[in-house]
Amino acid sequence: MSEETAVAEYSADTKDLGDKIADMTLKQAKELSDYLKDVHGIEPAAGGGAVVMAGPAGDDGAGAAAEQTEFDVVLTGFGDKKLNVVKVVKNLTGASLMEAKKMVESAPATLKEAVSKEEAEKVKAEVEEAGGSVELK
Repeated sequence: MSEETAVAEYSADTKDLGDKIADMTLKQAKELSDYLKDVHGIEPAAGGGAVVMAGPAGDDGAGAAAEQTEFDVVLTGFGDKKLNVVKVVKNLTGASLMEAKKMVESAPATLKEAVSKEEAEKVKAEVEEAGGSVELK
């Protein structure tokens, strides 16, 4: 056998693209995912969330906490009007009726991830109007 070890070589274009993807924010990665799905029909592998973007090295998170621009909308309860909340969750998430029911019954459940403050407030208002309770994180 040869003593040489295989060293992968990458083109400048591949390195550039890889570096750009690694530097993306979660919101940008979601936008790219949506673009690839809508325009090119490319969907993520089963299991979802396979790619987790790490923040820049040395960032202790203090900057992100000071100026939060992305929010997760978490359903914390459904109150007395479970059916109304299930319908709203179904419409917001695109889930089937059964999936929406399971999501509502297993509260706390994340309805939307990494959305703008405006969208998070809109989703919160819709769920609360239907009788549910929501937290923005």
